[in-house]
Amino acid sequence: MKKDIHPPYQPIVFRDRSANFMLKTRSTLTSEKTVEFEGEVLPVIDVEISSASHPYYTGKARVVDTEGRVERFNRRYGKKATRKDHES
Repeated sequence: MKKDIHPPYQPIVFRDRSANFMLKTRSTLTSEKTVEFEGEVLPVIDVEISSASHPYYTGKARVVDTEGRVERFNRRYGKKATRKDHES
């Protein structure tokens, strides 16, 4: 490898606040925020979703308001009245 062209590869913590889950790994990402993890002060990157909170891995599906979506679809693309319907 060429010297001085690669970003530093360092320990970092990825934190999923919604699941109260932290994962220590190594990455080229950096952050100004820090957190104490296993006795070390490490940079931390907050993520919105991780294996601890993703429905596929947890088996807990989120409830989605499908009724409103169906009604909106029918209003927008539903059967439209034709001229024959009005003549009868």
